[in-house]
Amino acid sequence: MALINCPECKTEVSESALKCPKCGVQLKKPTRSTFGKIIKWSFIIFNVFMLIWLIAGTGSATQGMENMNEAQRSGAAIGTGIGAFLIIMLWALGDVILGLLVFFTRPKS
Repeated sequence: MALINCPECKTEVSESALKCPKCGVQLKKPTRSTFGKIIKWSFIIFNVFMLIWLIAGTGSATQGMENMNEAQRSGAAIGTGIGAFLIIMLWALGDVILGLLVFFTRPKS
């Protein structure tokens, strides 16, 4: 294991150290593991997918409403509201679970 000089205090430090033990300056930025990167990207993809699902789901519910009577329009509006609520609840639950996984797989400093 080689030694390098700290740029601030010129103390010899291991090249694998993230911070200088004497002055505390950051020598290297910690990186996320492969599993952590997979979890982070799955979190991002999940959020994009849920946003598309919410927009497409509520948008498709309004198609053909001009041919409906008042009772059918009310039912469609209530059904759309219930569907949007369920999508948002699933989204929140998935974000909490995946967010915790992203938090626990972050790089350690």
